Amino acid sequence: MPKLVLAIGGNSLIPDKEHQSVQDQYAATDETSDHIAGLIEQGWDVAVSHGNGPQVGFILRRSELASNELHEIPLDYAGADTQGAIGYMLQQNMYNDFAARGIDKSVATVVTQVEVDPDDPAFKVPSKPIGSFMDEEEAFKRRDEEGWDIKEDAGRGWRRVVASPQPMRIIELDVIKGLLAAGVVTVAVGGGGIPVVTNEDGKLEGIAAVIDKDLASALLAIQVEADVLLISTAVEQVALNFGTPEEEWIDQMTLAEVKGYLEEGTHFAEGSMAPKMRAVVQFLEGGGKEALITNPVNLERAMAGETGTRIVQ
Repeated sequence: MPKLVLAIGGNSLIPDKEHQSVQDQYAATDETSDHIAGLIEQGWDVAVSHGNGPQVGFILRRSELASNELHEIPLDYAGADTQGAIGYMLQQNMYNDFAARGIDKSVATVVTQVEVDPDDPAFKVPSKPIGSFMDEEEAFKRRDEEGWDIKEDAGRGWRRVVASPQPMRIIELDVIKGLLAAGVVTVAVGGGGIPVVTNEDGKLEGIAAVIDKDLASALLAIQVEADVLLISTAVEQVALNFGTPEEEWIDQMTLAEVKGYLEEGTHFAEGSMAPKMRAVVQFLEGGGKEALITNPVNLERAMAGETGTRIVQ
């Protein structure tokens, strides 16, 4: 059967600020899960990755509020926690959807470590904000006592920032491949994977960093030899000149066109579409056949060629 890697954004599990509870996230996961079941009915073997930015933020905030009574949670552990929790929601919802549709499939979540290079240039310029806002006194105290990198955020307060290094190696790759080969729907590299490095003793250890979820998904798609990388985001299609009078929704682009638009630097915002397009480039240059970008409710229609933005060699 053809293989598909589906990358779900962490924000897609939280529709808006009024729907952030675990129950709200479960309901949003239920909707996405139903569309995943539809993809499986179309004949795809599916690996699912997901973002976790908001969920990690919630865990870190709870940890900060409880720090007078309990130890605080390191960033890599927060990533592992979210992999388990979001994987649980996906597993349960897909189990129920499969039962309702008569699909004979199992689902498993792999808590996934992703190795990064400790000498990655990103560690010299940490830029990814995590955790809650702090006043200046608290921020500098954390910097001095715990070695945090801190940054003032547009007059709103101070935040911790960490590096976003390139993913190099998926530690549990053989496990993921084995599950997919057995026909198991596999949830993996959640949140881009738990960042780890190899220390001087040759042992893995966690590191405070955030790996881009879409880049990790592209790496996964290349290494499991997926036919398609499908990135689920907030919009049905990719647009050029987004949000301007010249806005143009795109049905299909070539790899060369995407690289050209990225070089121009005006069409894809760094906080939203640019990382996704770079992941698409990585996947296609790594041997992938095609990539698709659309929103959760249109996953099946996009795969059927009815909507979404398709990027081809």
